[in-house]
Amino acid sequence: MKREIPRQQSLIVPEIQNPFVHKVHLGYLDMIQVAFMSVTIAPLRLLLVGISLLLAWPLAALAVSFRSKEEQNQPLSGWRKIIGTPCLYLGRFMTFCIGFQNMKIKGKRVTSSDAPVICGAPHSSFFDVLTAFYCLELPSFVSRAENNEMFLISALLKFTQPVLVKREDPNSRQNTVKEIQNRAQAGGWPQILIFPEGTCTNRSCLISFKLGAFHPGVPVQPVCLRYPNRLDTVTWTWEGPGVFTLLWLTLCQFNTRLEIEYLPVYTPSEEEKADPKLFANNVRKVMAEALGVPVTDHTYDDCRLMMKARKLNLPMESGLVEFQKLHKKLGISVDDMHTLLEKFSSIDLQGKGVITVSEFSKYLQVPESQSLKDVFAMYDRDGSGSIDFREYVIGLSLISAPVNTDSTISLAFQLFDSSKQGYISEEDLSHILYNSFAMLDVDVAELFKQIDADEDGKITYGEFKAFAEKRPEYAAVFMAYQELKKDDTNGNATTETEGHVKSE
Repeated sequence: MKREIPRQQSLIVPEIQNPFVHKVHLGYLDMIQVAFMSVTIAPLRLLLVGISLLLAWPLAALAVSFRSKEEQNQPLSGWRKIIGTPCLYLGRFMTFCIGFQNMKIKGKRVTSSDAPVICGAPHSSFFDVLTAFYCLELPSFVSRAENNEMFLISALLKFTQPVLVKREDPNSRQNTVKEIQNRAQAGGWPQILIFPEGTCTNRSCLISFKLGAFHPGVPVQPVCLRYPNRLDTVTWTWEGPGVFTLLWLTLCQFNTRLEIEYLPVYTPSEEEKADPKLFANNVRKVMAEALGVPVTDHTYDDCRLMMKARKLNLPMESGLVEFQKLHKKLGISVDDMHTLLEKFSSIDLQGKGVITVSEFSKYLQVPESQSLKDVFAMYDRDGSGSIDFREYVIGLSLISAPVNTDSTISLAFQLFDSSKQGYISEEDLSHILYNSFAMLDVDVAELFKQIDADEDGKITYGEFKAFAEKRPEYAAVFMAYQELKKDDTNGNATTETEGHVKSE
């Protein structure tokens, strides 16, 4: 009898399974256009972009020069702030040169006094930073402290008065939150532009928002970004064309469209101020409705798992599990997930990103019995006939781990210790496994060696328990076998009773 496991609504497969992949499909006419533009317009555009940066650099350098330490901790004012206006227009000119000639701005842009933080999403491209040139004033960014020392870039970055993050500082996040709060309360500072997703997606959904923009508990203005182009040459994701390829393809387009929609300022309630995650989720919900896209619980940790999958020669999408959701529901840490992915890879012999019942059988070194198939079917949540990594993690947590208790391990040990000697001999193991799963002696011998850690020809309870804890799948198979035996016993008893009644 197959044991049914209730499908928790909170663990269903996300509507968008892979928001971190993008492919550019060039037709013949597109390739001809790229070839033509590469030797005509694109080099000219690149030259004009360089000139724009060179013109902006001395202005920015002048604005931030000759300031005392006290002035460096204050917002720019007077003539220094006025220089921001030509820099803003130089930025817009540079945007035009790249090919963004039909910029469409929707909604009302507000000042820092109304909303100290601007939240941009979806974050799908390095071109998203061009949004900065279409605010009322040039906003600040959250940037690594190291960038403040880079030649040429440093002057431009210092001019935006960024919130600097020192990664080597363990208190960096708290200091960043405190700095944003201080600027919001002090006034006079430019707005801070943050992309709360923290990594680029393909704009098919909004992934989990990081909480940096919401910890301060200040009003934010959500900004929705759209790139309604026939050929998408801007989307930069973890799996797809690189930054230089996308930059050149964009320079080779006659026109690239970008729509920036400023939504009404979102002022947090007292409850949201006390709970940044609630604040972030509510802002994301508003933005998702405006964009007409779903939300998922994917995070940057999923990207790290994708990279891990690639190193293990698995398809990159194998690592996509909506980590944040599984962490919340199942209590699995990032390190645990990486360990489980390695284990999954060792079972997935073909490297296809899924486990078949045959591979599951080989991993556990037991035949494809009905008990094994029942457990496999419980892992296989979507009934596809195979187990992906997400299903494997959920299966271990909801099916195997709950039954892999001390009492189950003790019961199994007692079953195998048929001679009641306090240990399991190879003969005991062979006898039970042959009767239970029709396993051959040669298969039993290999399994026995794996469990017998000290190779003394005996499996003690400690060795048995250690092996069972490493492979909790065995507990589920054992319990399924016990249930089958119980069903068979009850069935035989019922048949005998019916026969007895009939004979009477």
